[in-house]
Amino acid sequence: MKSLFLLALPLTLACKDSSIGQGAGPVTKPYVFNWTIIADSSSQALTQQFYNSNGRYFNETNGGSTKFNYWPQAHALDVLVDAYVRTKDNRYLSLMNDWYGGVPIKNGNTFLNEYYDDMLWNALATLRAYDATGDKKWLDVSQLLWDDIKLGWNDTMGGGIAWRKGQRYYKNTPANGPAIILAARLYQRLNRQTDLDWAKKIYDWQLKTLVDPATGYVYDGINSDNDGKTNTTWKFTYNQGLVIGAGLELYRATKNGTYLTDAIRTADFTLADPILSGSGLLKDEGNGDGGLFKAVLVRYLTLLATEPAVPAGTRTKYVNFLTFNAETLWRSGTQKPQVVFGPNWANRPTNGKADLTTQLSGATLLEAMTRIK
Repeated sequence: MKSLFLLALPLTLACKDSSIGQGAGPVTKPYVFNWTIIADSSSQALTQQFYNSNGRYFNETNGGSTKFNYWPQAHALDVLVDAYVRTKDNRYLSLMNDWYGGVPIKNGNTFLNEYYDDMLWNALATLRAYDATGDKKWLDVSQLLWDDIKLGWNDTMGGGIAWRKGQRYYKNTPANGPAIILAARLYQRLNRQTDLDWAKKIYDWQLKTLVDPATGYVYDGINSDNDGKTNTTWKFTYNQGLVIGAGLELYRATKNGTYLTDAIRTADFTLADPILSGSGLLKDEGNGDGGLFKAVLVRYLTLLATEPAVPAGTRTKYVNFLTFNAETLWRSGTQKPQVVFGPNWANRPTNGKADLTTQLSGATLLEAMTRIK
C-alpha cells in the first residue's frame, strides 16, 4: 500500500487558536473554526490512512487490518463524493473510479450481496456518484442493486423488505429506510412512476410498523426470531436518520407536506432524547458497525437542516445541534496531528488508531459542516 496524498494543509490553519495540539494550555483568544480546512484535513486523513491502493478499497482500520467490509465502502464513497463536489479535486474523482473497480472484486466480483441493507447503502452512494459526475456507470450500478433489492419485499409482517436473503421473515429499518430514499431519488431523476410507487409503499409499511406515531421514535426491526415481536429497545441513531431522509425525499418527490412533518417529528425526537443525544451530543455507539451509525443520522439531518421548506427556527436548531457536535468532535474528540476519530466525540483516541467506521462518521460530520455554515 501507499498513501494517495499527504495532508496538504497544516492543522494549525484549521482554526485561529494556536493551542490545537494535545495538552495545550488555556485558550487565550476565541477559537474560530475554518470548516473548509478542517474538512480537507479530515477527508485527506481518511484516504491517506485507510485507503488500500493495491486492492482499491478502504481497510477495516488504520492499525494494520486490511479486512474488507462491504457496507462501510458505501459510506467511504459518500465521503469521497462529498469532498469531490466541494473541491472539484480530481484526486477524489480518481479514488472514486478506483473504488468502482476494486470493491466488486473484493465482494466476489459483483456489487450484489446477501444483505439487502448493505446493498442499499451502496446503491445510494453510487447514485450520488452519478449525480456528481454524470457518468452512467454509477447509475447502472445503483439500478442493478435496486432491481435485486426489490426482490426482498414479501408479505411477512404485512410487507417490508427483508434484512437479508437468507432471513426473509426479518424486517428492519436499515433495509427499508434506505430503500425509500433510493426509490424516491430514482423517481426524481428518472421520472419513473414505479419508483415513486415503491417509495410510498415501503414508507407506508415503515411508518405503520416501525415508527411510534406519537413521538417519531424509529424502532429497529420486527420478527427477528420469527415470533412477530417488535424490537423497540435498540435505540440507534441511524434508524432515526433513515426516517428523516425518507420523509424528506418523499416530500421532495411529491411536495406533500405530511412527509416533511414526519421527518421533522423524528428529527426533533432525536435531538431531545437523552439516550440518542444526551447533553446535545450524539451517543457513543461503539466501534465496528455501530461506529458508522452516526454518519447516517448526520447525512440526513444535514439535508433537513438545509431544506428551505423547513421553518427557519427549526433549521437553526438543527444547524446549532450539528455545529455543537462538530465543534466538540474537532476540539475534544480528534487526535491530532493524525486526525483520527473514535466512537465518543468528546474523547479523542490516544494511540493514533481508529476503525474505518468511526473515522467515516467523523469525516461525514466535518464535510457536512461545509454545507451548512
